[in-house]
Amino acid sequence: MAEKVLMKGNEALAEAAIQAGCRHFFGYPITPQTELAAYMAKRMPKIGGTYLQAESEIAAINMVLGAASAGVRAMTSSSSPGISLKTEGISYLAGSDLPCLIINVQRGGPGLGGIQPSQADYWQATKATGHGDFQILVFAPSTVQEMVDLVAGAFDRADKYRMPAMILADGMLGQMMEPVAIEEGSANVIEKPWAANGHQGKRPHNIVNSLYIQPDELERLVAERFEKYELIKKTEQMCEEYLMDDAEYCVVAYGASSRVARSAVNSARAQGVKVGLIRPITLWPFPNDAINAAADKVKAMLTVEMSMGQMVDDVRLAVNGRCPVEFYGRTGGIIPTPAEVLAQINKLAGGVQ
Repeated sequence: MAEKVLMKGNEALAEAAIQAGCRHFFGYPITPQTELAAYMAKRMPKIGGTYLQAESEIAAINMVLGAASAGVRAMTSSSSPGISLKTEGISYLAGSDLPCLIINVQRGGPGLGGIQPSQADYWQATKATGHGDFQILVFAPSTVQEMVDLVAGAFDRADKYRMPAMILADGMLGQMMEPVAIEEGSANVIEKPWAANGHQGKRPHNIVNSLYIQPDELERLVAERFEKYELIKKTEQMCEEYLMDDAEYCVVAYGASSRVARSAVNSARAQGVKVGLIRPITLWPFPNDAINAAADKVKAMLTVEMSMGQMVDDVRLAVNGRCPVEFYGRTGGIIPTPAEVLAQINKLAGGVQ
């Protein structure tokens, strides 16, 4: 086991990507993720990698597209408004069946909003990361260590399924410092016979493209991707269940909100309320199986988010009317407190017989 060191979340993400085999980073500074790019600027030249600060977020994501086309592990990072600028390129990546890793350290919005933590990009990440029919893999860590642990797996799954992956963090996780262990050399690089990286006369030319003029050909390719998405939904759901064995009530929260929710669940348990926590780790695919199973056992659910309510829609779809689903959230960069969430749990338990 690697020795633990104290690291800021943004820097830990960068080092984990390097250990996972990423040698090509393209980005543009924006708070609260700037330390990630700054760390890459220092480290990449020392290990024979490429760091390039692009002239814009749009340029950065298209540089990722070019590098991914050549079969290398490529990554970009940004925060909410910057991700919005990258969405066209993300759609091109998905339409070209290219793997890459995108980091979103979310800030408050809409617009320029503020630089404080937020989870208001959930819809963007899971429903509309760009135009057209496509999905990307979305991972939601709740600690600095989990951010590190998810990086290699995100790269691996992106390569396996030939699609973009995103780690959806937030300003709280990016800026906080925690002890982390980073395994050296965690890369699991696979062969990419589809890559446009020079054929040396030994194979036909590979063409990486997202333009298909004939509608029947485009429909076939999109349908094939959605068959792959169905497989991913069945095999790649990830979540953590906490105190759910005897739970009569269930809190659903992810990322930074789940840390607050866990504290509130512990306090509610101390008061005799049988409540548990389901923490989605993959936001796409959403852990419908765990929510489904819980809906058959609990009296009600409460989702806690740093937004006006976005993940709650997916929880309600999974529950499908079998129990009430309530929502509590703060937005604009405000983090819910354990006391606020505890009050909502008590309200839920008191209002359901």
